[in-house]
Amino acid sequence: MGEIRVKVMLTNSTDEALNRRRKLKKSSIRRFEADALVDTGAVRSVIPVHVMEKLGVLERGQRVAEYADGRKETVGVTEPIIFDILGRDTLEEALVLGDEVLIGQTVLEKLDLLADCANRRLVPNPAHPDQPVSKVK
Repeated sequence: MGEIRVKVMLTNSTDEALNRRRKLKKSSIRRFEADALVDTGAVRSVIPVHVMEKLGVLERGQRVAEYADGRKETVGVTEPIIFDILGRDTLEEALVLGDEVLIGQTVLEKLDLLADCANRRLVPNPAHPDQPVSKVK
């Protein structure tokens, strides 16, 4: 089993909202495309500080991140960012650390995407191939 990588378009959600309100040109919306690592063992998604700066989003607080080896570290958490993967998008905060974009479980769940480990790719949930479906009770 190898790693899964996927193209993700990250968008500054404030810029996107201002554009919808006709207060910012579409060409001024800050975006960043990344070849992201899908980390099915991580709950939250991660972006490095240089991506946060490129997107123009700010830290809105701090969270404790626990690494696979058990170490814990307080790290920044961003303002909401739009994550677009395979034509599906969602709004999500990201932890700020490391040197690459990681996609965690919350984004995968909200986008209704599944890890196909055998073929090293993400696939839409076969029960909902055309659009994400969120379960509610």
